[in-house]
Amino acid sequence: MKSVNYIVFLILFVVSQALADIEPLTATRGQTKTTVGMVEMLGTKHYSSQPLNDELSGELLDNYLDTLDPWRSYFLAEDIEAFNRWRTSLDDSLKRGELGPAFEIFNVYRNRVLDRLNSNIALLKNGPEFDFTIDESYTVDPEDKAWQKSKAALDDLWRRRVKDSYLRLKLAGKEDDEIAGQLIKRYRNQVKQLEKRDAEDVFQVFMNTYTTLYDPHTNYFSPRQLENFNISMSLSLEGIGAVLQAEDEYTQVVRVVPGGPADKQGELEPQDKIIGVGEGDEAIRDVIGWRLDDVVDLIRGEKGTTVRLEVLPGRGEPSDTSKLISIVRDEVKLEEQAAQSRVIELGTEGERHRLGVIDIPAFYLDFEAYRNRDPDYKSTTRDVARILGELKNENVDGIIIDLRNNGGGSLHEATTLTDLFVQPGPVVQIRHTNQTISREYRSRTEPAYEGPLLVLINRLSASASEIFAAAIQDYGRGLVVGTRSFGKGTVQVLAPLPEGQLKLTESKFYRISGGSTQHRGVLPDISLPSIYDIEEIGESSQEHALPWDEIHGIPVNDDKTSRDSLVPLLKSRHAERAARDPDFIFLKEKLALFEKQREDNRVSLNLDERKREKAESERALLVLENKRRAAKGLQPYASVEAWEEAQDTNPSGEEAGEPSSDPVSLDDDPLLKEAGLILADTIDLSRDGGARLVQSRQ
Repeated sequence: MKSVNYIVFLILFVVSQALADIEPLTATRGQTKTTVGMVEMLGTKHYSSQPLNDELSGELLDNYLDTLDPWRSYFLAEDIEAFNRWRTSLDDSLKRGELGPAFEIFNVYRNRVLDRLNSNIALLKNGPEFDFTIDESYTVDPEDKAWQKSKAALDDLWRRRVKDSYLRLKLAGKEDDEIAGQLIKRYRNQVKQLEKRDAEDVFQVFMNTYTTLYDPHTNYFSPRQLENFNISMSLSLEGIGAVLQAEDEYTQVVRVVPGGPADKQGELEPQDKIIGVGEGDEAIRDVIGWRLDDVVDLIRGEKGTTVRLEVLPGRGEPSDTSKLISIVRDEVKLEEQAAQSRVIELGTEGERHRLGVIDIPAFYLDFEAYRNRDPDYKSTTRDVARILGELKNENVDGIIIDLRNNGGGSLHEATTLTDLFVQPGPVVQIRHTNQTISREYRSRTEPAYEGPLLVLINRLSASASEIFAAAIQDYGRGLVVGTRSFGKGTVQVLAPLPEGQLKLTESKFYRISGGSTQHRGVLPDISLPSIYDIEEIGESSQEHALPWDEIHGIPVNDDKTSRDSLVPLLKSRHAERAARDPDFIFLKEKLALFEKQREDNRVSLNLDERKREKAESERALLVLENKRRAAKGLQPYASVEAWEEAQDTNPSGEEAGEPSSDPVSLDDDPLLKEAGLILADTIDLSRDGGARLVQSRQ
């Protein structure tokens, strides 16, 4: 019995010695002062006025554990039971600026992760004998996220997880020796990343799990993160022009900045996961599990240099298929976000119509030139006013304002742009923390354009875009077509703290009709398919998002009656076209296929089954593409390989031959084409409402 006790003691001594080599992280005096200041600000200045009590304390503990271990792959149920002693006391600790529980939980987490990573390395070093012929699976993101009750259960979970990583590389054509080496390197890099974590990192993670309980846009910026935020807001970052966030162990693309290098290159999309970064022709560095700002540092670089990204597509391709994207770094320049126009010709059951399309990627304003009273200052409204004059000379019959992927920008510009299209009156209402309501954002002059108008939106149309679209809808000035917008209807301000700053939600937008744009977004008059997953992108997908509500509306002179009378017939005509248009049918069926694939979060660990699933997914897409081509009188592709080769040489996928009679081909943009046909229908159904352009006020 003594020998057994001695062995147990020896094992515990060795483990404790290994962990003792890593000094526990503790809070600093500055972080204590910052915590007290943050608690006071959130309690008195945040829009929601949510009390810091025992209930919020429990939510904070759950949120913190979920942030650290979202896949329930490090902590055991017994760890969670031990942490529950703080369930109703974290609120009291925060009020006093005490951060001991947060750091103690993180130190346990760090030890658990280091132990697991070293176990993975040992498994791979010993030559894992994975059997890829048995019927076994791994659930990527389980709905029932229960904490494992035993180390054996956790070991089995990780064996499957490492096996899945191994299989993904095997399917990518890598040899066994190369795979083991790559995964060992990945886990060693993650060890180094974890060992670099300091008190600032822990404080930032914990305080953001606290602030986001108020709403997802209230965030704490540590001194290091504040520098990155200021760089991105000034648009002077020499990089790729993309907004990134940490998503579990991946770096995920949130938004591609209009006019930036990634936007121009055209391949990087929201929801894509960056798994590797390479400088020029150098080898790709695996960045799975890296800290976000370290990945950002790799992506940044001097203007004119090339960065290569290895990306797992967020939608549209099998999950085992990564792709390499090369982007030349550059600055995101204001002029490259400028509104642009083109003219398209479309026919309905009546005559063909010439339609002006104004693409507005962002609501921009050169604040410095504006403050200096430079008569040539750059702004969205000034550019669109000029474009309206040009389209008048083109004799267009109607105008489409394309706000797809427009994430917002200057509220001033959203207001003045609305001024170009509506009669004088309010544009938006703003309610502040103290419940006072301001209505100073108004249209003040006669409109520059009074003809047929359509606003095209999608799930990435947010903030200022939603204010403009909502005002056009509430005034009955034009149709809003597309998919439900993002739903970002709150306003944030930056407040200084002893260390870092707090981005705080202090007011909320409301339409002139009284409803907020928050959470619900703008609902289109006529809906089109969404190429983005509404359940995964948008305000309503965020935990703790402020709810939709409404205040009193403002009576305005509107033309909603005549517009609304047309909508049922316009919907009927749209449905008839959607049922027979090959490009539109292809888009809807492809999106339905992707949705079905997303619903299955189980992946097989059988090599043949995985190959079969991938081939089946590719064949399903080929069937849809050939169905589209047959309907358009084009030759179908004989195989997936033939289709891929054709895409490499002719991305549009159409046969060479006579050029389109339209000034701009719409084959690659069925949503814009359908929006144009809806506007053409509107013109046909209201003959007395032909396009009438008046001289710009600018």
